Amino acid sequence: MLIETPYKVSDTVSFKLTSGEEIIARLDAEDDKAYTLHKPMVMIVQQQGMGLAPFMFSVSPDAKFSLQAHSVACVTKTEKEIAAQYTQQTTGIAVGV
Repeated sequence: MLIETPYKVSDTVSFKLTSGEEIIARLDAEDDKAYTLHKPMVMIVQQQGMGLAPFMFSVSPDAKFSLQAHSVACVTKTEKEIAAQYTQQTTGIAVGV
């Protein structure tokens, strides 16, 4: 039986917020009060299916975000295909799955 850690710093992780939004981001740090995220994106529905859009449009795309832990309903490592899409959209690097 393989035991895998749920996620770690530098992983692409998915957050479900208490507001209902889903955020995908690179995890830079976490503590009891907050998660520090890099390049957070939100899941959106498009004609072609699911897609990603910036979490906030009014800040630098390279800004780091502090997401308050009390706003998070759950957090886990992002599924491989979605993580590859996130990496391609945020870095331009195509990752094979």
